[in-house]
Amino acid sequence: MDIRTVAYAHPDARALIAELQKEYIDRYGDEDETPVAPEEFAPPNGAFAVGYDGGRPVACGGWRVHRGAAEVKRMYVRAQDRGRGLARAMLAHLEADAARAGWRRVLLMTGDLQPEAVELYRSSGYAPAEPWGPYKDDPLAHFYAKEVGLPGT
Repeated sequence: MDIRTVAYAHPDARALIAELQKEYIDRYGDEDETPVAPEEFAPPNGAFAVGYDGGRPVACGGWRVHRGAAEVKRMYVRAQDRGRGLARAMLAHLEADAARAGWRRVLLMTGDLQPEAVELYRSSGYAPAEPWGPYKDDPLAHFYAKEVGLPGT
């Protein structure tokens, strides 16, 4: 997968984010309500990336400064492209990018109805973290953190 940094408003990013929001509707009954502004995903306080396979956009994700750390948001891999390690590659890219920007802690949130995401984050070294944001009291929400940019991470 060829991972390219793009603007949050890039057409490929917008298309993937729209698919992700539809998936949230299918799984949870509504879109992700976390406030997100495109400018949050622009340097120096964030970045957004799209992964391409043969020139076709297949995955996306970004990070933004939040709560004194880099927060990963809008991680998504198209359904037909899952099971090939693309989410793991995108996550590693975002972690490395945040570390290069000087961030040593990465936060993220997912939910019970995304068991593949829960497994990805746990198997990638994320540990449970203090809840935050609009889903902090939601029993289906999982909050994670990981130290990055350090030897062995």
